[in-house]
Amino acid sequence: MGRITEDLIRRNAEHNDCVIFSLEELSLHQQEIERLEHIDKWCRELKILYLQNNLIGKIENVSKLKKLEYLNLALNNIEKVENLEGCEGLTKLDLTVNFIGELSSVKTLQHNIHLKELFLMGNPCADFDGYRQYVVATLPRLKWLDGKEIERSERIQALQNFPVIEQQIREQEKAYCLKRAKDKEEAQRKLQENANGDKKERSQPGFDGRWYTDIGATLPSSGESKDHLQAPELQEGECNKKRVEDSEDDLEFWNKPSLFTPESRLETLRHMEKQRKDQEKLSNKKKKVKPPRTLITEDGKPLNVNEPKLDFSLKDDEKRNQIILDLAVYRYMDTSLIDVDVQPTYVRVMVKGKPFQLVLPAEVKPDSSSAKRSQTTGHLVVCMPKVDEVITVCRGTSKCVKSTLDSSRERTTERSKHIEKLEVDPSRHSFPDVANIVQETKHTPRRVRSEPKITPSKEDPDFEDNPEVPPLI
Repeated sequence: MGRITEDLIRRNAEHNDCVIFSLEELSLHQQEIERLEHIDKWCRELKILYLQNNLIGKIENVSKLKKLEYLNLALNNIEKVENLEGCEGLTKLDLTVNFIGELSSVKTLQHNIHLKELFLMGNPCADFDGYRQYVVATLPRLKWLDGKEIERSERIQALQNFPVIEQQIREQEKAYCLKRAKDKEEAQRKLQENANGDKKERSQPGFDGRWYTDIGATLPSSGESKDHLQAPELQEGECNKKRVEDSEDDLEFWNKPSLFTPESRLETLRHMEKQRKDQEKLSNKKKKVKPPRTLITEDGKPLNVNEPKLDFSLKDDEKRNQIILDLAVYRYMDTSLIDVDVQPTYVRVMVKGKPFQLVLPAEVKPDSSSAKRSQTTGHLVVCMPKVDEVITVCRGTSKCVKSTLDSSRERTTERSKHIEKLEVDPSRHSFPDVANIVQETKHTPRRVRSEPKITPSKEDPDFEDNPEVPPLI
Protein backbone atom coordinates (compact mmCIF):
# COMPACT_ATOMS: atom_id res chain seq x y z
CA MET A 1 0.00 0.00 0.00
CA GLY A 2 1.20 3.49 -0.82
CA ARG A 3 2.10 6.20 1.64
CA ILE A 4 2.76 9.90 1.24
CA THR A 5 6.52 10.39 1.51
CA GLU A 6 8.82 13.30 0.83
CA ASP A 7 10.33 11.46 -2.11
CA LEU A 8 6.87 10.88 -3.63
CA ILE A 9 6.02 14.58 -3.36
CA ARG A 10 9.36 15.66 -4.85
CA ARG A 11 8.90 13.30 -7.81
CA ASN A 12 5.52 14.93 -8.48
CA ALA A 13 6.91 18.45 -8.07
CA GLU A 14 9.11 18.55 -11.17
CA HIS A 15 7.26 21.61 -12.45
CA ASN A 16 8.50 23.45 -9.34
CA ASP A 17 12.14 22.25 -9.63
CA CYS A 18 11.36 19.59 -6.97
CA VAL A 19 10.99 22.30 -4.31
CA ILE A 20 8.10 21.32 -2.03
CA PHE A 21 7.82 24.15 0.51
CA SER A 22 6.66 26.62 -2.16
CA LEU A 23 4.54 24.12 -4.11
CA GLU A 24 1.13 25.44 -5.18
CA GLU A 25 -0.22 22.44 -7.11
CA LEU A 26 0.26 18.76 -6.30
CA SER A 27 -1.14 15.67 -8.01
CA LEU A 28 -1.04 12.35 -6.09
CA HIS A 29 -3.79 10.44 -7.87
CA GLN A 30 -3.69 6.64 -8.36
CA GLN A 31 -0.95 6.06 -5.79
CA GLU A 32 -2.88 3.57 -3.59
CA ILE A 33 -2.61 6.02 -0.67
CA GLU A 34 -4.53 4.92 2.42
CA ARG A 35 -3.94 7.90 4.69
CA LEU A 36 -3.57 11.67 4.36
CA GLU A 37 -0.40 12.77 6.18
CA HIS A 38 2.57 15.19 6.13
CA ILE A 39 1.10 17.44 3.41
CA ASP A 40 0.02 20.15 5.86
CA LYS A 41 3.60 20.32 7.23
CA TRP A 42 5.60 20.19 4.00
CA CYS A 43 3.38 22.04 1.47
CA ARG A 44 1.59 24.90 3.25
CA GLU A 45 1.44 27.03 0.09
CA LEU A 46 -0.77 24.53 -1.76
CA LYS A 47 -3.70 25.90 -3.73
CA ILE A 48 -4.70 22.80 -5.74
CA LEU A 49 -4.48 19.22 -4.43
CA TYR A 50 -5.44 16.14 -6.49
CA LEU A 51 -5.92 12.92 -4.46
CA GLN A 52 -8.52 11.10 -6.55
CA ASN A 53 -8.58 7.34 -7.08
CA ASN A 54 -6.81 6.30 -3.87
CA LEU A 55 -7.85 4.40 -0.75
CA ILE A 56 -8.11 7.31 1.68
CA GLY A 57 -10.66 6.51 4.40
CA LYS A 58 -10.65 9.78 6.33
CA ILE A 59 -10.16 13.49 5.66
CA GLU A 60 -7.36 14.59 7.99
CA ASN A 61 -4.12 16.59 8.24
CA VAL A 62 -5.26 19.32 5.81
CA SER A 63 -6.51 21.95 8.27
CA LYS A 64 -3.25 23.97 8.04
CA LEU A 65 -3.58 24.48 4.29
CA LYS A 66 -5.00 28.00 4.57
CA LYS A 67 -4.48 28.82 0.88
CA LEU A 68 -6.06 25.62 -0.48
CA GLU A 69 -8.70 26.45 -3.09
CA TYR A 70 -9.47 23.12 -4.79
CA LEU A 71 -9.42 19.68 -3.14
CA ASN A 72 -10.20 16.57 -5.22
CA LEU A 73 -10.89 13.43 -3.17
CA ALA A 74 -13.05 11.56 -5.69
CA LEU A 75 -12.96 7.74 -5.83
CA ASN A 76 -11.77 7.14 -2.27
CA ASN A 77 -13.14 5.40 0.84
CA ILE A 78 -14.32 8.51 2.70
CA GLU A 79 -17.44 7.99 4.85
CA LYS A 80 -17.76 11.39 6.50
CA VAL A 81 -17.11 15.08 5.70
CA GLU A 82 -14.80 16.42 8.43
CA ASN A 83 -11.64 18.34 9.36
CA LEU A 84 -11.96 20.97 6.63
CA GLU A 85 -12.72 23.96 8.86
CA GLY A 86 -9.12 25.22 8.68
CA CYS A 87 -9.09 25.42 4.86
CA GLU A 88 -10.21 29.02 4.83
CA GLY A 89 -9.72 29.61 1.10
CA LEU A 90 -11.50 26.42 -0.11
CA THR A 91 -13.79 27.21 -3.04
CA LYS A 92 -14.26 23.78 -4.67
CA LEU A 93 -14.55 20.31 -3.08
CA ASP A 94 -14.94 17.10 -5.08
CA LEU A 95 -16.07 13.99 -3.13
CA THR A 96 -17.55 12.06 -6.07
CA VAL A 97 -17.98 8.26 -5.67
CA ASN A 98 -17.07 7.82 -2.03
CA PHE A 99 -18.99 6.16 0.81
CA ILE A 100 -20.45 9.18 2.56
CA GLY A 101 -23.66 8.08 4.31
CA GLU A 102 -23.78 10.72 7.04
CA LEU A 103 -25.25 13.58 5.03
CA SER A 104 -25.52 15.70 8.18
CA SER A 105 -21.70 15.91 8.24
CA VAL A 106 -21.87 18.56 5.46
CA LYS A 107 -22.76 21.03 8.24
CA THR A 108 -19.03 21.26 8.99
CA LEU A 109 -18.61 23.02 5.59
CA GLN A 110 -20.54 26.04 6.93
CA HIS A 111 -17.21 27.36 8.25
CA ASN A 112 -15.82 27.43 4.70
CA ILE A 113 -17.39 30.73 3.72
CA HIS A 114 -15.72 30.79 0.27
CA LEU A 115 -16.99 27.33 -0.80
CA LYS A 116 -18.91 27.68 -4.08
CA GLU A 117 -18.84 24.18 -5.66
CA LEU A 118 -19.50 20.78 -4.09
CA PHE A 119 -19.69 17.31 -5.68
CA LEU A 120 -21.34 14.44 -3.76
CA MET A 121 -22.70 12.34 -6.62
CA GLY A 122 -22.04 8.61 -6.45
CA ASN A 123 -22.25 8.54 -2.62
CA PRO A 124 -24.91 6.61 -0.65
CA CYS A 125 -26.23 9.93 0.72
CA ALA A 126 -27.00 11.10 -2.83
CA ASP A 127 -29.76 8.47 -2.96
CA PHE A 128 -31.55 9.84 0.11
CA ASP A 129 -34.93 11.50 -0.38
CA GLY A 130 -34.52 15.25 -0.02
CA TYR A 131 -30.70 15.04 -0.44
CA ARG A 132 -30.33 18.08 -2.71
CA GLN A 133 -32.76 20.24 -0.74
CA TYR A 134 -30.97 19.41 2.52
CA VAL A 135 -27.54 20.39 1.16
CA VAL A 136 -28.86 23.59 -0.45
CA ALA A 137 -30.54 24.66 2.79
CA THR A 138 -27.55 23.70 4.97
CA LEU A 139 -24.94 25.57 2.88
CA PRO A 140 -26.46 28.97 1.99
CA ARG A 141 -23.30 30.26 0.24
CA LEU A 142 -23.05 27.26 -2.14
CA LYS A 143 -23.51 28.14 -5.83
CA TRP A 144 -23.14 24.73 -7.56
CA LEU A 145 -24.04 21.23 -6.39
CA ASP A 146 -23.03 18.17 -8.44
CA GLY A 147 -22.36 20.38 -11.43
CA LYS A 148 -25.79 21.96 -11.37
CA GLU A 149 -26.32 25.62 -10.47
CA ILE A 150 -28.48 26.36 -7.43
CA GLU A 151 -31.25 28.78 -8.29
CA ARG A 152 -32.70 31.31 -5.89
CA SER A 153 -36.20 29.79 -5.98
CA GLU A 154 -34.71 26.36 -5.23
CA ARG A 155 -32.93 27.72 -2.14
CA ILE A 156 -36.08 29.47 -0.85
CA GLN A 157 -38.12 26.29 -1.23
CA ALA A 158 -35.41 24.21 0.49
CA LEU A 159 -35.30 26.59 3.45
CA GLN A 160 -39.09 26.45 3.79
CA ASN A 161 -39.17 22.64 3.87
CA PHE A 162 -35.94 22.20 5.86
CA PRO A 163 -37.45 20.92 9.19
CA VAL A 164 -39.31 18.10 7.44
CA ILE A 165 -36.42 17.24 5.17
CA GLU A 166 -33.98 17.20 8.10
CA GLN A 167 -36.12 14.64 9.93
CA GLN A 168 -36.28 12.42 6.82
CA ILE A 169 -32.51 12.63 6.38
CA ARG A 170 -31.88 11.61 10.01
CA GLU A 171 -34.11 8.52 9.66
CA GLN A 172 -32.39 7.47 6.43
CA GLU A 173 -28.98 8.02 8.01
CA LYS A 174 -29.91 5.77 10.92
CA ALA A 175 -31.02 2.99 8.57
CA TYR A 176 -27.84 3.35 6.54
CA CYS A 177 -25.65 3.19 9.67
CA LEU A 178 -27.28 -0.11 10.73
CA LYS A 179 -26.79 -1.56 7.25
CA ARG A 180 -23.21 -0.34 7.20
CA ALA A 181 -22.46 -2.01 10.54
CA LYS A 182 -23.71 -5.35 9.17
CA ASP A 183 -21.58 -4.94 6.05
CA LYS A 184 -18.51 -4.35 8.20
CA GLU A 185 -19.17 -7.49 10.25
CA GLU A 186 -19.64 -9.55 7.08
CA ALA A 187 -16.44 -8.18 5.57
CA GLN A 188 -14.52 -8.92 8.78
CA ARG A 189 -15.83 -12.48 8.82
CA LYS A 190 -14.78 -13.08 5.20
CA LEU A 191 -11.37 -11.64 5.87
CA GLN A 192 -10.93 -14.00 8.82
CA GLU A 193 -12.02 -17.01 6.73
CA ASN A 194 -9.55 -16.13 3.99
CA ALA A 195 -6.76 -15.77 6.52
CA ASN A 196 -7.55 -19.19 8.02
CA GLY A 197 -7.67 -20.77 4.55
CA ASP A 198 -4.23 -19.40 3.72
CA LYS A 199 -2.82 -20.81 6.94
CA LYS A 200 -4.19 -24.29 6.12
CA GLU A 201 -2.67 -24.19 2.64
CA ARG A 202 0.71 -23.24 4.04
CA SER A 203 0.62 -26.04 6.61
CA GLN A 204 0.10 -28.69 3.89
CA PRO A 205 3.27 -30.22 2.36
CA GLY A 206 4.08 -29.39 -1.21
CA PHE A 207 2.22 -26.11 -1.33
CA ASP A 208 5.28 -24.34 -2.74
CA GLY A 209 6.83 -27.11 -4.79
CA ARG A 210 9.30 -28.25 -2.12
CA TRP A 211 7.61 -31.59 -1.52
CA TYR A 212 9.21 -33.17 -4.60
CA THR A 213 12.64 -31.95 -3.60
CA ASP A 214 12.27 -33.48 -0.15
CA ILE A 215 11.25 -36.83 -1.66
CA GLY A 216 14.24 -36.73 -3.99
CA ALA A 217 16.51 -36.13 -1.01
CA THR A 218 15.23 -39.26 0.79
CA LEU A 219 15.56 -41.58 -2.20
CA PRO A 220 18.48 -44.05 -2.22
CA SER A 221 21.75 -43.04 -3.81
CA SER A 222 21.47 -45.66 -6.60
CA GLY A 223 18.69 -43.74 -8.36
CA GLU A 224 19.91 -40.32 -7.33
CA SER A 225 20.97 -39.28 -10.83
CA LYS A 226 17.57 -40.19 -12.33
CA ASP A 227 15.73 -38.30 -9.64
CA HIS A 228 17.84 -35.25 -10.29
CA LEU A 229 16.86 -35.40 -13.92
CA GLN A 230 13.18 -35.80 -13.08
CA ALA A 231 13.06 -33.07 -10.43
CA PRO A 232 12.95 -30.13 -12.88
CA GLU A 233 10.17 -31.82 -14.87
CA LEU A 234 8.14 -32.39 -11.70
CA GLN A 235 8.68 -28.80 -10.60
CA GLU A 236 7.61 -27.53 -14.00
CA GLY A 237 4.47 -29.64 -13.86
CA GLU A 238 3.73 -28.34 -10.38
CA CYS A 239 4.16 -24.75 -11.60
CA ASN A 240 1.76 -25.34 -14.50
CA LYS A 241 -0.77 -26.90 -12.13
CA LYS A 242 -0.47 -23.98 -9.74
CA ARG A 243 -0.88 -21.51 -12.61
CA VAL A 244 -4.12 -23.19 -13.68
CA GLU A 245 -5.43 -23.16 -10.10
CA ASP A 246 -4.56 -19.48 -9.75
CA SER A 247 -6.35 -18.62 -12.97
CA GLU A 248 -9.45 -20.50 -11.77
CA ASP A 249 -9.35 -18.70 -8.42
CA ASP A 250 -8.94 -15.39 -10.20
CA LEU A 251 -11.93 -16.06 -12.45
CA GLU A 252 -14.00 -17.10 -9.44
CA PHE A 253 -13.03 -13.93 -7.57
CA TRP A 254 -14.05 -11.59 -10.37
CA ASN A 255 -17.33 -13.44 -11.08
CA LYS A 256 -18.37 -13.48 -7.42
CA PRO A 257 -20.94 -10.75 -6.64
CA SER A 258 -19.93 -8.31 -3.92
CA LEU A 259 -21.17 -5.11 -2.38
CA PHE A 260 -19.57 -1.78 -3.19
CA THR A 261 -18.01 -0.97 0.18
CA PRO A 262 -14.61 0.31 1.35
CA GLU A 263 -13.75 -3.23 2.44
CA SER A 264 -14.53 -4.65 -1.02
CA ARG A 265 -12.27 -2.04 -2.61
CA LEU A 266 -9.45 -2.99 -0.25
CA GLU A 267 -10.07 -6.69 -0.92
CA THR A 268 -9.88 -6.09 -4.68
CA LEU A 269 -6.65 -4.19 -4.32
CA ARG A 270 -5.09 -6.90 -2.15
CA HIS A 271 -6.13 -9.55 -4.66
CA MET A 272 -4.53 -7.63 -7.51
CA GLU A 273 -1.38 -7.10 -5.45
CA LYS A 274 -1.19 -10.82 -4.69
CA GLN A 275 -1.56 -11.62 -8.39
CA ARG A 276 1.25 -9.22 -9.22
CA LYS A 277 3.57 -10.82 -6.67
CA ASP A 278 2.78 -14.33 -7.92
CA GLN A 279 3.50 -13.22 -11.46
CA GLU A 280 6.83 -11.77 -10.38
CA LYS A 281 7.77 -15.04 -8.65
CA LEU A 282 6.96 -17.05 -11.78
CA SER A 283 8.94 -14.68 -13.98
CA ASN A 284 11.91 -14.91 -11.59
CA LYS A 285 11.81 -18.70 -11.78
CA LYS A 286 11.75 -18.58 -15.57
CA LYS A 287 14.85 -16.42 -15.71
CA LYS A 288 17.83 -18.48 -16.76
CA VAL A 289 20.93 -18.29 -14.62
CA LYS A 290 23.74 -16.74 -16.61
CA PRO A 291 26.84 -18.93 -16.94
CA PRO A 292 29.91 -17.62 -15.13
CA ARG A 293 32.06 -15.32 -17.24
CA THR A 294 35.27 -16.81 -18.61
CA LEU A 295 38.26 -15.06 -17.08
CA ILE A 296 41.04 -17.47 -18.11
CA THR A 297 41.00 -19.58 -21.26
CA GLU A 298 41.60 -23.31 -21.32
CA ASP A 299 45.23 -22.81 -22.32
CA GLY A 300 45.79 -20.55 -19.27
CA LYS A 301 45.67 -17.20 -21.04
CA PRO A 302 43.98 -14.42 -18.98
CA LEU A 303 41.39 -12.20 -20.67
CA ASN A 304 40.56 -8.51 -20.28
CA VAL A 305 37.15 -8.23 -18.56
CA ASN A 306 35.27 -5.16 -17.31
CA GLU A 307 31.89 -6.45 -16.16
CA PRO A 308 31.18 -3.62 -13.66
CA LYS A 309 31.85 -1.14 -16.53
CA LEU A 310 34.22 1.08 -14.57
CA ASP A 311 36.60 3.67 -15.96
CA PHE A 312 40.27 2.93 -15.38
CA SER A 313 43.79 4.02 -16.32
CA LEU A 314 47.00 1.98 -16.42
CA LYS A 315 50.31 3.87 -16.08
CA ASP A 316 53.90 2.65 -16.36
CA ASP A 317 56.00 4.52 -13.79
CA GLU A 318 59.56 4.09 -15.08
CA LYS A 319 61.14 6.14 -12.28
CA ARG A 320 59.87 3.81 -9.56
CA ASN A 321 59.83 0.79 -11.84
CA GLN A 322 56.17 -0.06 -11.20
CA ILE A 323 52.75 -0.27 -12.88
CA ILE A 324 49.88 1.76 -11.41
CA LEU A 325 46.21 0.87 -11.95
CA ASP A 326 43.64 3.59 -11.14
CA LEU A 327 40.13 2.08 -11.03
CA ALA A 328 37.17 4.49 -10.71
CA VAL A 329 35.21 2.56 -8.07
CA TYR A 330 31.87 3.99 -6.94
CA ARG A 331 32.56 6.74 -4.43
CA TYR A 332 30.16 5.75 -1.65
CA MET A 333 30.50 1.99 -2.00
CA ASP A 334 31.73 0.10 1.05
CA THR A 335 35.34 -1.13 0.76
CA SER A 336 34.29 -4.55 2.08
CA LEU A 337 32.62 -5.16 -1.30
CA ILE A 338 35.97 -4.90 -3.13
CA ASP A 339 38.41 -7.80 -3.47
CA VAL A 340 41.83 -7.34 -5.17
CA ASP A 341 43.94 -10.20 -6.52
CA VAL A 342 47.32 -9.40 -8.12
CA GLN A 343 49.03 -12.07 -10.20
CA PRO A 344 52.39 -11.82 -12.04
CA THR A 345 50.76 -11.25 -15.43
CA TYR A 346 47.32 -9.83 -14.59
CA VAL A 347 45.30 -8.10 -11.89
CA ARG A 348 41.72 -8.95 -10.90
CA VAL A 349 39.33 -6.78 -8.88
CA MET A 350 35.92 -8.07 -7.76
CA VAL A 351 33.45 -5.17 -7.32
CA LYS A 352 30.19 -6.36 -5.70
CA GLY A 353 30.81 -9.80 -7.18
CA LYS A 354 31.48 -8.49 -10.71
CA PRO A 355 34.99 -9.17 -12.05
CA PHE A 356 37.35 -6.56 -13.47
CA GLN A 357 40.44 -8.22 -14.95
CA LEU A 358 43.32 -6.61 -16.84
CA VAL A 359 46.35 -8.20 -18.46
CA LEU A 360 49.57 -6.37 -17.47
CA PRO A 361 52.20 -5.28 -20.01
CA ALA A 362 55.06 -6.57 -17.84
CA GLU A 363 55.59 -9.10 -15.09
CA VAL A 364 55.05 -7.74 -11.56
CA LYS A 365 55.69 -8.81 -7.98
CA PRO A 366 52.38 -9.77 -6.31
CA ASP A 367 53.91 -9.89 -2.82
CA SER A 368 55.21 -6.31 -3.02
CA SER A 369 52.03 -4.87 -4.54
CA SER A 370 49.74 -2.55 -2.59
CA ALA A 371 46.13 -1.39 -2.96
CA LYS A 372 44.80 1.88 -1.55
CA ARG A 373 41.48 3.73 -1.78
CA SER A 374 41.12 7.48 -2.14
CA GLN A 375 39.03 9.09 0.60
CA THR A 376 37.94 11.95 -1.67
CA THR A 377 37.15 10.25 -4.99
CA GLY A 378 36.75 6.63 -3.86
CA HIS A 379 39.10 5.43 -6.64
CA LEU A 380 41.09 2.26 -6.07
CA VAL A 381 44.84 2.64 -6.76
CA VAL A 382 46.88 -0.58 -7.13
CA CYS A 383 50.69 -0.19 -7.25
CA MET A 384 52.52 -3.24 -8.67
CA PRO A 385 56.37 -3.20 -8.72
CA LYS A 386 57.92 -4.75 -11.81
CA VAL A 387 60.18 -7.77 -11.73
CA ASP A 388 63.89 -6.77 -12.33
CA GLU A 389 64.50 -7.17 -16.06
CA VAL A 390 67.40 -9.38 -17.17
CA ILE A 391 68.73 -8.17 -20.56
CA THR A 392 70.72 -10.70 -22.57
CA VAL A 393 72.82 -9.03 -25.29
CA CYS A 394 75.36 -10.59 -27.71
CA ARG A 395 79.09 -10.02 -27.05
CA GLY A 396 79.74 -8.67 -30.53
CA THR A 397 77.19 -5.96 -30.17
CA SER A 398 78.54 -4.98 -26.76
CA LYS A 399 82.02 -4.54 -28.23
CA CYS A 400 80.65 -2.40 -31.00
CA VAL A 401 78.84 -0.25 -28.51
CA LYS A 402 81.97 0.04 -26.41
CA SER A 403 84.13 1.05 -29.39
CA THR A 404 81.67 3.72 -30.44
CA LEU A 405 81.62 5.11 -26.92
CA ASP A 406 85.43 5.19 -26.75
CA SER A 407 85.74 6.97 -30.11
CA SER A 408 83.22 9.62 -29.05
CA ARG A 409 85.16 10.23 -25.82
CA GLU A 410 88.46 10.61 -27.74
CA ARG A 411 86.91 13.16 -30.05
CA THR A 412 85.68 15.25 -27.15
CA THR A 413 89.16 15.25 -25.55
CA GLU A 414 90.82 16.28 -28.83
CA ARG A 415 88.40 19.16 -29.22
CA SER A 416 89.13 20.31 -25.69
CA LYS A 417 92.90 20.34 -26.40
CA HIS A 418 92.58 22.62 -29.44
CA ILE A 419 92.68 26.30 -28.44
CA GLU A 420 91.25 28.97 -30.65
CA LYS A 421 93.43 32.10 -30.97
CA LEU A 422 92.86 35.61 -32.31
CA GLU A 423 95.60 37.21 -34.42
CA VAL A 424 95.97 40.95 -33.90
CA ASP A 425 98.23 43.24 -36.03
CA PRO A 426 99.60 46.05 -33.83
CA SER A 427 100.35 48.23 -36.87
CA ARG A 428 96.68 48.72 -37.56
CA HIS A 429 95.75 50.97 -34.60
CA SER A 430 95.88 48.00 -32.23
CA PHE A 431 92.39 46.98 -33.34
CA PRO A 432 91.73 43.41 -34.32
CA ASP A 433 91.00 42.71 -37.93
CA VAL A 434 87.80 40.78 -38.04
CA ALA A 435 88.70 39.25 -41.38
CA ASN A 436 91.84 37.65 -39.98
CA ILE A 437 90.15 35.86 -37.13
CA VAL A 438 90.81 32.34 -38.23
CA GLN A 439 90.40 29.01 -36.48
CA GLU A 440 93.20 26.51 -36.77
CA THR A 441 90.75 23.76 -37.54
CA LYS A 442 87.69 24.88 -39.39
CA HIS A 443 84.67 23.03 -37.94
CA THR A 444 82.11 25.42 -39.33
CA PRO A 445 79.32 23.64 -41.20
CA ARG A 446 79.12 24.17 -44.91
CA ARG A 447 75.82 25.97 -44.77
CA VAL A 448 77.13 28.43 -42.19
CA ARG A 449 80.36 29.20 -44.12
CA SER A 450 80.40 32.51 -45.93
CA GLU A 451 82.80 33.88 -48.53
CA PRO A 452 85.69 35.81 -46.95
CA LYS A 453 85.30 39.52 -47.32
CA ILE A 454 88.08 41.24 -49.37
CA THR A 455 89.48 44.21 -47.46
CA PRO A 456 91.65 46.75 -49.32
CA SER A 457 95.28 47.07 -48.28
CA LYS A 458 97.83 49.94 -48.69
CA GLU A 459 99.55 48.18 -51.61
CA ASP A 460 96.39 48.41 -53.72
CA PRO A 461 96.64 51.19 -56.32
CA ASP A 462 93.10 52.40 -55.56
CA PHE A 463 93.66 52.71 -51.80
CA GLU A 464 93.54 56.20 -50.34
CA ASP A 465 94.44 56.78 -46.68
CA ASN A 466 92.18 59.60 -45.53
CA PRO A 467 93.22 60.81 -42.01
CA GLU A 468 89.80 62.37 -41.40
CA VAL A 469 88.14 58.95 -41.54
CA PRO A 470 87.93 57.49 -38.00
CA PRO A 471 89.50 54.12 -37.43
CA LEU A 472 87.38 50.99 -37.70
CA ILE A 473 86.18 49.86 -34.28
